[in-house]
This record gives sequence, structure tokens and C-alpha cells, in this order.
Amino acid sequence: MRLYSLSVLYRGDPKVRLLKAAYDVSTFSFFQRSSVQEFMTFTSQLIVERSELGSRASVKEQEYLCHVYVRNDGLAGVVIADNEYPPRVCFTLLDKVLDEFSRQVSRADWPSGSPATISYTALDGHLSKYQVQ
Repeated sequence: MRLYSLSVLYRGDPKVRLLKAAYDVSTFSFFQRSSVQEFMTFTSQLIVERSELGSRASVKEQEYLCHVYVRNDGLAGVVIADNEYPPRVCFTLLDKVLDEFSRQVSRADWPSGSPATISYTALDGHLSKYQVQ
């Protein structure tokens, strides 16, 4: 059971913005890591774009399960895990991360934010804490 990606995005108008993300691509070969990370970023944005406000869903993409939660305020989170990782744990993690993010990062920064400009450092810690060894 593994978590590969944890992302916070903003579902704005007209497009979805990646605000912050953490990845664990250590199980992939060195040469695959950047393309796997790009795939996870692209997939996360696409799933949030296609999800309704206030919705939760689990979407199978290749050998991964992508769990998405889009809040009514447009803030969204995506966890990409393997098929064995329990969905309930993923949604608990998304609730926790989005609540914490919305308390620490001003809502005014969401529409224009990017991973370089948003100062929220807890994602890597959450990703490793919820990793099942």
C-alpha cells in the first residue's frame, strides 16, 4: 500500500491551478521519476477540472486510484495511491490537509497562487506520515 502524490489545487475560472504538491516517486526508476510526476500533476488537474464543487470521488487511472475532494469554495485536494490503499484514509487525509491549508494560506492567494508562491510546507510530512511501510 503506497501513496504517490498529495496535491492541493484551486478550481477557479476558467482553469484549475496547482497550489502545492508532494510526491513519493522513490519506487520508480530514476529515469521514470520526472515523467511519472508530470503524469500525476496532469491527472490531478484533469480530475479536479471534471469534478463538481462539493464532491468527492475515486477515479481509477492506469494502476492508480485517484481520490479527489473539491470543496464548495473551490479548494481541492487529490491523493494518488495504489489500488490497495483504503479510500476512507485518503479522504480523511484530504479533509485534514484542506482544512489546514485554508487556515494557513489566505483565500485571496488561491486564484493566483503556484507551488513557488504558496508557503505551506506540511504536505511532505503528511505524505510520509500516511505512508504505509
